[in-house]
Amino acid sequence: MVERPGLTDEVNVTGFGVRKEEFMLSGRSCLLLSAEAPEVILVEPVDENDLAFLDRETRCLAENSARPFALVTFIVRDWNNELAPWKAAPVFGKEPFGEGASGTLDFIEDELLPYLAQANPFLGGLPVIVGGYSLAALFALWAGYVSERFAAVAAASPLVWYPGWMDFARNNRPLAGRIYLSLGDAEEKTRNKVMATVGARVREQAGLLSGQGIDCTLEWNPGNHFKDADLRTAKAFLWAIGSLPSSV
Repeated sequence: MVERPGLTDEVNVTGFGVRKEEFMLSGRSCLLLSAEAPEVILVEPVDENDLAFLDRETRCLAENSARPFALVTFIVRDWNNELAPWKAAPVFGKEPFGEGASGTLDFIEDELLPYLAQANPFLGGLPVIVGGYSLAALFALWAGYVSERFAAVAAASPLVWYPGWMDFARNNRPLAGRIYLSLGDAEEKTRNKVMATVGARVREQAGLLSGQGIDCTLEWNPGNHFKDADLRTAKAFLWAIGSLPSSV
């Protein structure tokens, strides 16, 4: 059952010309950051720690985007379950991965995007880019394979070392025609044998996409997995926005 969202009392304009609106939808805390006349919707799953860096990400987008945008984020509380496409054993720590990605995708397609179009008519019919960082980037990449809803994918440092992922990628073709990939140049330099494969796998992922005729780029950033996640995510969205045809 879809709850009727309640807007907070605070609806304001940030210091960089973006309107900020908070609302609840089906028990999820959501945030809409929108320019005056957006031409594209950016969808990003985040956790509570990411909220502290959203202003910097949004500023980077506002200062560099080729098109006005509406960025909508929603809080993911059970990260290892809600963003994982299938179950997997722990790779680091003790928490296993679940298989909640399909439910999260349903929320985006069946609840979040329809609500945005209903509550903000100027958002109806706009191209949608799904993106994120780390496991949220893997979710976005997976969503680009299984859903026709997204014009592009912005996957910053996706966990392509995820068990079973490369078999999935080798045997499927994305439905999204434009995909951005990135990785930190120190991410593969780790003692964890599974995570150390990330460099080879992201290179293979990019090669698979290019071979399938997908408009794809792979960008390398300085640092490890935890450096400048917000700015790397902004760069991912900026490429995806710029990849859209002018007629879209």
